[in-house]
Amino acid sequence: MSKIVKLPGLVDVHVHLREPGNIQKEDFATGSKAAIAGGYTTIFDMPNNPNPIVDNISLEEKIDLAPGRIFCDLGFHFGGSKVSVPFFEQVKKKVWGLKVYMNHTTGPLLIEDQNDLELIFANWPKSKIIMVHAEGPTLATAIDLAKRHGQRLHVCHLSLASEIDQVRIAKEAGMPITAEVSAHHLFLTNEDLKRLGPFGIMKPPLSSKKDVEYIWKNLDVLDMVASDHAPHTVDEKLKSENPPFGVPGLETTLPLLLNAVAEKRLTLERVIELTSTNPKKVFGLSSRHFESAFGETKNLNGSFSPLGARAQDDNNTYIEVDLDEQWEIRNEFLYTKCGWTPFNGVKVKGRVKKVVLREVPVFNGEQIMVAVGQVIYP
Repeated sequence: MSKIVKLPGLVDVHVHLREPGNIQKEDFATGSKAAIAGGYTTIFDMPNNPNPIVDNISLEEKIDLAPGRIFCDLGFHFGGSKVSVPFFEQVKKKVWGLKVYMNHTTGPLLIEDQNDLELIFANWPKSKIIMVHAEGPTLATAIDLAKRHGQRLHVCHLSLASEIDQVRIAKEAGMPITAEVSAHHLFLTNEDLKRLGPFGIMKPPLSSKKDVEYIWKNLDVLDMVASDHAPHTVDEKLKSENPPFGVPGLETTLPLLLNAVAEKRLTLERVIELTSTNPKKVFGLSSRHFESAFGETKNLNGSFSPLGARAQDDNNTYIEVDLDEQWEIRNEFLYTKCGWTPFNGVKVKGRVKKVVLREVPVFNGEQIMVAVGQVIYP
């Protein structure tokens, strides 16, 4: 038996593709293949590369690496730092959001100085969104900064009951705040660390069972599920005294959510909201988003042509999933270059069987066929 249903293409606003600088972990080609295999037709890449994306030149150099090599559509975020502030006006039409790292994680973009934070929040264009890595008590600081400077705030990878409460209070007070949760914070707890070892090391860390249960009970506070796809090689995880933070997630997020539908923990309609409708709404994705900052469209060969791209819509870009197919997530079947997942061996019900991007079939459930992804701009 199979039950094939058609869903809109998924959107992931929080992905680390590692290029340039760490392509032993992932690159635009392998990461976008993983996205397609997971049902994502649009993803946004984070700026915390070894040489962080904090000026116009580094941003353009990064963008120029993508055309012709991406299998889904790809947008970019900019890095928040003291040195990036002078470039805000230059890049605002090229990026979807500003990422501010207020707690320690992978990369050199940590901002803890209050004066630097004030400078960043005061100067980022108010028409755009600020995304924060702000764990626990730090979240209160981010909310206060956003309130005082009149900024839209998006909270990344929420993982604690206390963070849920802070976001709910801010929303009820009328603040323009949104929040995401990642699958590893929904389907794993800190009790899994004994089994996973370094492959369960991430930022924010895995939470207690009590926190995870609280998130599930208050899922109405969350606007979206984002993978926080953060691949590292097996050797990097195993051979380091301090294993790098992060786990891959592009290929496992939707199957885990579909399994939750089978278990009656979620409705399919809510999955669509969390993975497609709401990300599009929060980040302003529309038919406009295929136009570049220059009123042109970047072709697969990297050249520009006048507004030739067709926008994604639910008629020409969609996925098909089999809600009844039962299968086991296995490392050896992954497209991500890192080749592992903390969900290896987990049995799920629900599988991606087809992905179509602008009427072009790009995945048939077994094989990724063609790179027709585009760099997209706000």
